[in-house]
Order: sequence, then structure tokens, then C-alpha cells
Amino acid sequence: MTAEPMQLALLPGLLCDAELWRPQIEGLSDIAECHVADFKSQQTVGEMAATVLDQMPGTFCMAGLSMGGYVALEIMRRAPERVQRLALLDTTARADSAEQTRRRRGLIQLAEKGDFKGVTPRLLPMLIAERFLENDKLKSVIMGMAGRIGRDGFLNQQKAIMTRPDSLQELAGIKVPTLVLCGRDDVLTPPDRHEEMAAAIMDADLVVLGGCGHLSSLERPADVTAALRRWLLR
Repeated sequence: MTAEPMQLALLPGLLCDAELWRPQIEGLSDIAECHVADFKSQQTVGEMAATVLDQMPGTFCMAGLSMGGYVALEIMRRAPERVQRLALLDTTARADSAEQTRRRRGLIQLAEKGDFKGVTPRLLPMLIAERFLENDKLKSVIMGMAGRIGRDGFLNQQKAIMTRPDSLQELAGIKVPTLVLCGRDDVLTPPDRHEEMAAAIMDADLVVLGGCGHLSSLERPADVTAALRRWLLR
């Protein structure tokens, strides 16, 4: 008798869509039915969380990268009884610092002035490790996702991120098997933010991937898929 596949919600980051998770959707298809959230139209992290809870059946496993991790932590705040397993990738439980908010406002102003296409090239050195900056295939995937999210989606997402609550105090209440994963070269949410989360969450595994930046699911797809498989089958 074949076991029913696990229900897995995959929550993308800023300017990302299902393509962020393509390697994992394909690599986990034998054990998980994947559902990728669409975060273009919501204007708060709470609205994003509500969208996921409405989309997913009953109880489910959940993996969020960057902004998706902020949404995952909001879901844990709202409906922990529905989450069977949690994976937090290249993210943080902290709210934005003043410097991060200032940087986001600068990108918002750039997009509002009509230079949305200039946003992603500026972000690329922060999104991927230096070794990937000459990888045209990877850069094309990232630019394609940004184009599909579009200017209005980007503005909505940045405003949602800037107004998200701090979740540090909530971590100790997480009681499900948890994976915390990041790239060693992630400059947006560095490894110490992940060490902080893994230390606070009971039963958390920490994975740090060398030669990898912020978009780990695309930079080190096989390693991320393997880590998610171990987490799902724990």
C-alpha cells in the first residue's frame, strides 16, 4: 500500500515565485505534494499567512525562504496546530533594523520612479554568492521571477516585510520538527541569525551550506532538496 504524499507548503521570498522551488518540487515529488504560495497582491505578512492557511488542506508541512520564512513564523503564531513540520531557509526571526528599512525605502522609491527593472540588478550581489554572479542561467531565472512579480507586487511585498512583527520571543513555543538552513555567504540573513533561531527552537536541526548565498534553493538545489527530504522523513 502506497503512503499518501505529505502536503508541503512552499513559501517564496521577495521577488520570487514557484521557480524558486522548482528543484525541490521535482526532487521531492515522490514523497510530497507541493503547493507554492503566490504573494504578489497581499500588503501585510498577516494577509500572506491567511492566504496559505486558506490554500492548504488540514495539517501540512511548511518551508519558507527569506520573506517566506517571515510568513511561516506568522503562521506558527496564528495556527500552530495545523503545522506538522517547519523549515526556515535564509531568513530571520527579527524585525527589520532601521538600516534595513532605510534600504527598502530606497528600493521602493526607485521602483515608484519607474526604474523597477533596475531593482533586481542592484539586489543580485546580495541574493547570490559571488561565485554565481557570472552564472547567466541562474541570473536569468532570478530576473524572470522578478519580472513576473512585477512592480506592484514588489511594492506590496516590501511594505509587508517592513511592517512584520518581531518573532524572536515566539521561537521557544515551536514544538514541531524544524529545519533551519542557510548559505554561509548569505549577507542578507547571515548564519548567526540562523544559529540564533536553531538554538531557540526545540528539536531544530541547523544546516549551513558553503559557497552559497541567500537563494539557497537555487544556488545549492541538490543539497537543499536532500536536507528537506531528511527533514520530511525524520
